[in-house]
Amino acid sequence: MVLHSPNALFNSVRRALLIAIIAFFIFLPITGMVLKGYEVTFHWQRPLLLSALTLVGAFLFEFFGPPLRAFIEERQSRKAAREPLTTTSKGVPKLALIMLFFAGLILPFFLNAYWLGVFIFALIYILLGLGLNIVVGLAGLLDLGFVAFYAVGAYVYALGSTYFDLGFWTSIPLAAGIAALFGTILGFPVLRMHGDYLAIVTLGFGEIIHLVLVNWVDVTGGPSGLSAPSPTFLGFEFRRRASQGGVAFHEYFGLDYSAEYRQIFLFLCLFLVVALITFFCYRLKQMPIGRTWEALKEDEIACRSLGINHVTVKLSAFSLGAMIGGIAGVFFAGFQELVNPSSFTFFESAIILAVVVLGGLGSIPGVILAAIFLSVMPEVLRDFAEYRILIFGSLMVLMMIWRPSGLIKGKRRHFQLKTTS
Repeated sequence: MVLHSPNALFNSVRRALLIAIIAFFIFLPITGMVLKGYEVTFHWQRPLLLSALTLVGAFLFEFFGPPLRAFIEERQSRKAAREPLTTTSKGVPKLALIMLFFAGLILPFFLNAYWLGVFIFALIYILLGLGLNIVVGLAGLLDLGFVAFYAVGAYVYALGSTYFDLGFWTSIPLAAGIAALFGTILGFPVLRMHGDYLAIVTLGFGEIIHLVLVNWVDVTGGPSGLSAPSPTFLGFEFRRRASQGGVAFHEYFGLDYSAEYRQIFLFLCLFLVVALITFFCYRLKQMPIGRTWEALKEDEIACRSLGINHVTVKLSAFSLGAMIGGIAGVFFAGFQELVNPSSFTFFESAIILAVVVLGGLGSIPGVILAAIFLSVMPEVLRDFAEYRILIFGSLMVLMMIWRPSGLIKGKRRHFQLKTTS
């Protein structure tokens, strides 16, 4: 490791002090000013303590960061030099995948109602992350309005059950098809757009859907939303008393009533759907359409010169990603039993995008890990209510500094020609 000179030490201390001073003025209004009645009182200990921690962290980062990164890059370059460039990477062993699958099936039986709800939301975010990963991670189309397809799926189920007496399982393929249609409609006006312009248009599309849900009161219920029935198992309801002459699940099987039955059933169904969608996305990535998405992301002009129809490629990415988002919306509505526009804001789109970026663009295992992390970590930090968002944001910043390619970097499959001696 490279040793530092006195000049480098002085520069590190100077930059760390500057960062600490800036951090103090940022933390002061957030943690140091408390409103009591009509008076503002100052608590200097909190911003000073946080600034001191920032000073230490910034100094360590400035002083030891460059040589540590140089050391890691040097080791990686040596490792790459020893390995042939065309070596194919091995995937996760099938035995490990089978064990993870069965572990997921038995997990809900060891969780209480609170953590069951947390992991159900984690599975929903996995679905949303997988859908957006097709659009952003594989096709390279920056979509800031993905929450619109999430809302379409949820409202298709709520509207269908309210006005047409549609069931939960019937609504899933219907919501997937309608969401895919909306994705195709969105794809047409953005075929020639890239980067910031594409992000602005998709953001506008998401806001339009949100405003329609809020203002079309006669159909969507406006801000109050609509109720959505809970899913059933072979017609058996998970309520204490079945409605409309049906049979309750616990009564039919001779069990004591528990609200956890519904959550366990929903978790298992959602887990199986996530497993199928994950396999579907993995196969898509290996198929020619998936490689075309990645090629289009790298250089659209070169792809068009080779005869690739960029219109169908982009539309397929938007429609397939929207389809998965619509399926996630149906499960969200079935779990919450109520949908309203407040659940489908731009903040949700930002969280879904953070799942994709934090996990690694184009990386399916990374998206799954990031969705679980972003769902579980805020609940773990709930005891630190005042600093939960601050700690959560700091962890994400550090993650993006040290792992800019995400938790698991997306890998491309390549082939090795056999050489004859």
